[in-house]
Amino acid sequence: MFSPKYPTPDTPPAHVPAPYIPTPLQAAPARPAVRLTPGSVLTLAAGGGALVLVVGTVLVSLLLAVAVTAASVAVCAVVVRSILQSDRR
Repeated sequence: MFSPKYPTPDTPPAHVPAPYIPTPLQAAPARPAVRLTPGSVLTLAAGGGALVLVVGTVLVSLLLAVAVTAASVAVCAVVVRSILQSDRR
């Protein structure tokens, strides 16, 4: 009852797919090995250290922004509570 019943097509499909024949591909040439000199290792280490410091600074700034926002919301809640209690008296 709930399964679809498709009508039979009037004409058979005209498109017959061609057989797939893979063509051989040449392998890509191997990349040359990276040569690390002491200067490049030092540059990479300094760059990595700078990246860690920048990411750490950004994350600490975000955490500080969340803390300041939470403190201001808490102060607002205390003020609103005080106003509501003074209205009830």
